[in-house]
Amino acid sequence: MAEREEEEETSGPSVLFLHPDLGLGGAERLVVDAALALQARGCRVQVWTAHYDPGRCFAETRRLAVRCAGAWLPRSLWGRGHAVCAALRMAFVALYVLLLSGEHADAFICDQVSACIPILRLARTRKKVLFYCHFPDQLLTKRESFLKRLYRMPLDWLEEYTTGMADCIVVNSKFTASVFKETFKSLSHINPDVLYPSLNTSSFETVVPVDIADLIPKKTKFLFLSINRYERKKNLALALEALHELRGRLDSHQWSEVHLVMAGGYDKRVLENVEHYEELRGIAAKLNVSDHVTFLRSFTDEQKVSLLNNCVCVLYTPSNEHFGIVPLEAMYMRRPVIAVNSGGPLESILNNVTGFLCDPLPTQFSEAMEKIVRDPLLKDSMGAAGRVRFMEKFSSEAFSEQLYQYICRLTQ
Repeated sequence: MAEREEEEETSGPSVLFLHPDLGLGGAERLVVDAALALQARGCRVQVWTAHYDPGRCFAETRRLAVRCAGAWLPRSLWGRGHAVCAALRMAFVALYVLLLSGEHADAFICDQVSACIPILRLARTRKKVLFYCHFPDQLLTKRESFLKRLYRMPLDWLEEYTTGMADCIVVNSKFTASVFKETFKSLSHINPDVLYPSLNTSSFETVVPVDIADLIPKKTKFLFLSINRYERKKNLALALEALHELRGRLDSHQWSEVHLVMAGGYDKRVLENVEHYEELRGIAAKLNVSDHVTFLRSFTDEQKVSLLNNCVCVLYTPSNEHFGIVPLEAMYMRRPVIAVNSGGPLESILNNVTGFLCDPLPTQFSEAMEKIVRDPLLKDSMGAAGRVRFMEKFSSEAFSEQLYQYICRLTQ
């Protein structure tokens, strides 16, 4: 069992978070920020998870009470059955909390995997459960064979049934709310609230930037930055293809000043991370842009802040992204964003004001990148507009107040 705890005075409800695997993804970012927000409000907060490696997690987790149970349970069975394993891990964590931990909570918050909800409802003293739906899990997998469809049928039913058992359901965007209604037909009577993620902005203000000279060539004037996990669904190849297209739009001198850093969450235990990292390196070599690309795996907070400080623009390539925390990070750091015109970015980015919304095509992305190169003032004007939009719509204060009100209603 691993533990990180900071003793603080608490006056609000006690809240226990359950999350399958603390890492460096957007879902984990939300859990950490939500836990810190409630802790700042005087709540006694604990985070329970099946896996926690402080060296491969957001630094702010060290300010939280993080406990592990079930790390011995597999993440997959020979590369398959990830969904079943995730459900089992979360169910075990819930059982451990109720039967063996001796911990008590006024409310539970879980996300990603709803299989733990019926177990939490078995608590001797019934406590309320808030479920944060990032996106229906059943839509995140392909069903390329009859066996896969057969395998998913009970899991899809379980997800829908257990999600409906939550006392409060919130989603991360209007886009996800619409998908929730379309996907979970038996839950048509439920209208989930939208709780936009925010950022723990103090981490950007307190982190001391580091020298990134070893990551980019000295002559770099136009640094583009992509931040995303090394997963195929993130469409990271689009950034490389757009970079290749950009080369044809610039003269040799301008091209020599362009560089792209692809900073990605990377876990050597995850086969897809390992495979896709090599795939992307192969694509860069095939497009003959390897000299203009740096692949950065499992970056530190200091590196991220330094890269955001030094880049001219952030590229965000996933399509139909549930919400997307990276555009918020970019806007807070006063950097324009070029993103795909679907999903969450439609709600966070104002086209031609805080960035550019494009079809997921290399030609459109490269056209937007060219505008940034040819008019460097866009970085400042769009960046300033992005910061204003962040503070008005996605501030941590708004997020904290809304989440705290949910918890207060659940615990009354």
